[in-house]
Amino acid sequence: MQNIHISNARKILNRPEPIDIRLWTRSGEIQEWKRCISIKYEHYKGIRKMKLLDSRQIRQCRECCIFEINGIEVYL
Repeated sequence: MQNIHISNARKILNRPEPIDIRLWTRSGEIQEWKRCISIKYEHYKGIRKMKLLDSRQIRQCRECCIFEINGIEVYL
C-alpha cells in the first residue's frame, strides 16, 4: 500500500475532482465516503466541509481524522 504525507493529501483534497476517503468519527467508528469533494476549509480549526455527490449531503470532518484517500494511506 502506498503512503502519502498529510501535506500532499491536502493538495489532493483541494482539487475539484471527486475522491473516496476513509476517516474516523468522533465516536471512533470508521466511515467511508465515496465520490466527495471539498467545498470549504477552515485552516485554524482544521475542519473541512465535504459534499457527497451521490446523496448531496454536506458533512464536515477534521483533516487529522482522514487516514485514507483513494486507497492511499495518509500519515501525519
